[in-house]
Amino acid sequence: MFGEQEGRVKRAALYLRVSTRDQTTENQRIELERVAAAKGWPITAIYEDEGISGSHGRDRRPQFDQALKDAVRARYDVLMSWDVSRLGRSLAGLVQTLEEMQANGVDLYLHQQAVDTTTPSGKALFQMCGVFAEFERSMICERVRAGIARAVGSGQKLGRPRLRVDRPTILAERSQGHSIRKIAKRHNISVGSVYTIIKAGSENTPSFGKGFCRL
Repeated sequence: MFGEQEGRVKRAALYLRVSTRDQTTENQRIELERVAAAKGWPITAIYEDEGISGSHGRDRRPQFDQALKDAVRARYDVLMSWDVSRLGRSLAGLVQTLEEMQANGVDLYLHQQAVDTTTPSGKALFQMCGVFAEFERSMICERVRAGIARAVGSGQKLGRPRLRVDRPTILAERSQGHSIRKIAKRHNISVGSVYTIIKAGSENTPSFGKGFCRL
């Protein structure tokens, strides 16, 4: 759980991020360093993503990804960031990050929101975040189901339309020596679909009429 390292000095790590290259993380760093010094937390690592939107997942924020990996390796005890939007833009994503940190005994400090999970009130706040994230997921599911019901009620067909393909022509073109890639491009279908048609044609006597088949 958060704050398991109660009996010793906590090692802090800073996560800094700005969305555009013309912004700077300097002000974030200076203020977080001041807070860490006031709390007696030595800073052991600084992770910084510049010019990267918070809407991107951790796979597109390399320093954020490294920070979470180092949390697993117990290289720090509390991750400090300027505000909640530095970590992500969705509540569900934030809660997932917190759960991963919590599982590794790492606390979180968010300066702008005055959130500090090393304190009892901070722990309680993020327990509530989990409740709100579940509520958010439920609301999204309800909206999706309602949208599907409205579409069905109005007679709309759901799902991707099935592709109509001129199978006899494709078999004829192949027998004339055209490449599979060229055939796929001409009919606007995948190479795999052409292979499937040719394989089926080799197993059955093809009919070179005007018929169509559905893939």
